[in-house]
Amino acid sequence: MLNRENAVANFKSFIFRNVNYVDLILYQFGSENCEPLHTFGPGIKNHYLFHYIISGRGKLYPVDKDTGACPAYQITEGEGFLITPNTVNTYEADQKHPWTYIWVEFDGLKAKKFLDSIGLSAENPVFHPRTYTPDNEIKEHLTYLVSHPNGNDMELIGHLYLFLNALLENSSAVVTPRSGTLKEFYVREAVNFIEQNYAKNIMPEDVAQWCNLNRSYLGKIFKEIMNSTIQDFLIKYRLNKACEMMRNKNMMLKDVANAAGYPNQFYFSKMFKKEYHMTPREWKNKNSD
Repeated sequence: MLNRENAVANFKSFIFRNVNYVDLILYQFGSENCEPLHTFGPGIKNHYLFHYIISGRGKLYPVDKDTGACPAYQITEGEGFLITPNTVNTYEADQKHPWTYIWVEFDGLKAKKFLDSIGLSAENPVFHPRTYTPDNEIKEHLTYLVSHPNGNDMELIGHLYLFLNALLENSSAVVTPRSGTLKEFYVREAVNFIEQNYAKNIMPEDVAQWCNLNRSYLGKIFKEIMNSTIQDFLIKYRLNKACEMMRNKNMMLKDVANAAGYPNQFYFSKMFKKEYHMTPREWKNKNSD
């Protein structure tokens, strides 16, 4: 569910906080009409971030984490570039023809597999279309997100899937996707366990025990695939469930806390405020039906 908007003259940004979608998670999206030589970075992102160029041009400077090399990619209208998690990148608008782009930040169990099939990675961060027309499905689905930030969650996630499919269908570097890996199977099992037991007093070691895996190994592959620790994912999942329940104005906060896996209401309020920057009561007053 969208819960914050920041809009200035040439910049729009929207946040999507529903982490119930596990295969593909939408975090935020927006658009920017950049000034000449407008620069971002050097910076690091926690999730995948894709920019699609609507007009103009600019350059991307990713830093190779092994060699420290910093190649320059010239990117123009109809192309795009991918920022991968935990990599250092800088990007800059052209001086004479600064770019305008739409961007989307996402992650999830299947995110890397989708991007691999499109041919996008840290080593190959630039999207080149096979054919290009100003009005195309890639632009259409990203524009829809930015134009309908208050759409329902399933609708927005659906357009994220359609956007990735449009990239796949028009990528000049399509790669045949591999079958699911054993690591993905274990992470899916871990997520399923959390989905079914989040209201109980479960901890990461309980998740590992359910998967019949060493806790440190499961934690490692969970972080690798989900870009989140098991504990952080569990916290965010519980709090998102709490938000769903708080939309019911007749449900008391102590009951919400208990149903979300927090029998201690004070601790629930502390964790909620840390994540949402407001108390549960403040959130409920703003968002209950």
